[in-house]
Amino acid sequence: MPAEKLYAIKSETIKIMRLLVVSNRLPVTGVERNGKLQFQKSVGGLVSGLSAYLDSLKGSPLANSEYVWVGWPGITVSDREKERLKADFVTRLQAYPVFLSERDMGAFYLGFCNKTIWPLFHYFPDRATFDEDYWKSYVRVNETFRNAVLEIIQPEDVVWVHDYHLMLLPKLLREAMPDILTGFFLHIPFPSFELFRLLARKWSREILEGLLGANLIGFHTHEYTQYFLRCVLRILGHEHDMGRFVINQRFVKAETFPMGIDFQRFHHTALSPEIQKETAQLKKSLGDFNVILSIDRLDYTKGVVQRLRGYEAFLRQNPHWHGRVILALVVVPSRIGVEHYQQMKRQIDELVGKINGTFGNLKWTPILYQYKFVPIEPLIALYRACDVALVTPLRDGMNLIAKEYVASRTDQTGVLILSEMAGAAKELREAILINPTDIEEIAEALKEALEMEREEQIRRNQAMQARLRRCDVVRWADDFIRDLLSLREERRGWEAKASSPSLQEPLLHSARTAERRLLFLDYDGTLAEFEGDPQKAKPSAQLLSILQSLASDLRNDVVLISGRDKATLHRWFGTLSIALVAEHGAWIKEQKDMQWRMLAPSANDWKPKILPLLEFYADRLPGSWVEQKDCSLVWHYRKADPEQGSAWAKELVDELVNFTANIDVHVLQGSKVVEVRQAGVNKGTAGMHFLTQKRPDFVLAIGDDSTDEDLFRILPQTAYSIRVGMSQSHAKFTLPDHREVLRLLDALAQAGHNL
Repeated sequence: MPAEKLYAIKSETIKIMRLLVVSNRLPVTGVERNGKLQFQKSVGGLVSGLSAYLDSLKGSPLANSEYVWVGWPGITVSDREKERLKADFVTRLQAYPVFLSERDMGAFYLGFCNKTIWPLFHYFPDRATFDEDYWKSYVRVNETFRNAVLEIIQPEDVVWVHDYHLMLLPKLLREAMPDILTGFFLHIPFPSFELFRLLARKWSREILEGLLGANLIGFHTHEYTQYFLRCVLRILGHEHDMGRFVINQRFVKAETFPMGIDFQRFHHTALSPEIQKETAQLKKSLGDFNVILSIDRLDYTKGVVQRLRGYEAFLRQNPHWHGRVILALVVVPSRIGVEHYQQMKRQIDELVGKINGTFGNLKWTPILYQYKFVPIEPLIALYRACDVALVTPLRDGMNLIAKEYVASRTDQTGVLILSEMAGAAKELREAILINPTDIEEIAEALKEALEMEREEQIRRNQAMQARLRRCDVVRWADDFIRDLLSLREERRGWEAKASSPSLQEPLLHSARTAERRLLFLDYDGTLAEFEGDPQKAKPSAQLLSILQSLASDLRNDVVLISGRDKATLHRWFGTLSIALVAEHGAWIKEQKDMQWRMLAPSANDWKPKILPLLEFYADRLPGSWVEQKDCSLVWHYRKADPEQGSAWAKELVDELVNFTANIDVHVLQGSKVVEVRQAGVNKGTAGMHFLTQKRPDFVLAIGDDSTDEDLFRILPQTAYSIRVGMSQSHAKFTLPDHREVLRLLDALAQAGHNL
């Protein structure tokens, strides 16, 4: 039996049976040495960060948590070897390998991931390649990962998918397992809409839909989260409420989770005798020079060329620093074989040679340059030995090097120069923040850093270290998992409230034993699906048949209570023996053969004052229009651009609220509408009229939006109130959509006739 990890959320205990971590790479990589297959630890911030979190689970005081890491092991093996290796990985490494062909890995990883997504998401659209074969491979590999997860997943498992390689996977998993609990985290920037839209329309839609297959989608910064939300609105048309969506009767949330580092590991390792000894040796070899450290992967997004030019400008402008400062430049090999990276390597080599040749002499080399990978212990010694860290990516999701440098400075000295384009800049505000494309600003920052007083260095690092200690990688992961599990509990709470066969039976029983039943039914979104053109939302033959059946039972009083105008309601439902309420309670028609009448005297002197304002907004937003009703004015924007419509609606509501402060009207924002209506006219007032007149012993009210809340609030405690859709409501129960409403009403009609 898998162990359990317990999380306390809002005074409740939530159990996570097992965590499946899914990423492109496993934490180990297979290599062949002397004809034998061996495995070594993979490198990278994602692997080290998640490994620290998973290690923390093993030491949890609550329980030992089980996890499985799913990913590519970095090798291609024969079919015969696959099953043996799978068993070996599971038992020895708590991992499950996903084997990919060299062809797929080439077109997927080196192709779509690194030639399309990587440059585009990092704001280098000129370097992006848009190749249909690359896309097909991306889809195929995501499907392969789905199949691998389905081979090992167990009930109650939680799946956490990572990074841009697997953006289609959440939806693929949900299609196979609708109730799966899935989180997704993007470790690179999410681009603005203007860049994201450069993807083929089909690709952009499928990527967004793929991500929305997750329950929780995480980003490093608020900026990336907002870009994602805007793309979802502009491309898919889904509006959000504070980052939350309701999609296919699921709660989906996009949230910001800045990734931390294993602070204690870096801080404590830096204090170890071995590192202190290595640091002392480094300082001795570097002499009395002030040392500026630059360490990054070979990648055009890291701004290595720009920082070299900034250093060159610093030396040109500050000759008094000649012979006193050196730049320790470490470039880590990355994606060998990709043309852009090889071009950049040549450019770096040439710049280093030029700067050393221009400013150096026999006693002083301005740049010490290494092209190699540096293991963690020598890296921490390097962090401690240098005086300034120059971290200037042109665009970076987070950048953990900046955080590692600060954590390693146990004496709290040293200065961090950080690009404002890195996600880490949102947290490390005490660093010297610069624009990485501004060569002069880099030069000025270097001068400021080298001349900064020791007390100021300590003040800045104390603040940053306190923040990094609190917000470490374990807290980052724990916050994400807690939020994910809370969404599951929220879903279960909604399901417990949802009308189901277990609720239908007592509802029908109450109806059977009642002598007088009163049914309040909304129309749009409740009895019929929303349409782009409201006039196309005509009642179906099925709905008319159900309403007629309910109305034919003499114990039933059916009230169709809608925001529609009375002419439309009469045209669609005038032949039925039901009561009609138009314009949210302004007009009522209590029986088929009776005339329409108003519940309250009409005072429409406000309409000429407000109509020009609504028409002005209709002119500003193509696709919107104004509907004039007897007691209200409605601005519709269902056909308009979704982002513009949402923005203009908020602005219009604000303007209307201020404009109508001294006018006896009510401003209401509904589903793609803004309505201004006479004060005191609402569904609650109309509902109270029928409750007082009919005195029923069974009441059922069903509605789908905020206008129905006025009705739900005035109902007696014994009433059955049902809100359609997943949202906060005064209603006691919920139903997912209008189809379930029709099923319930049909069952109610049949129950009445079977007595």
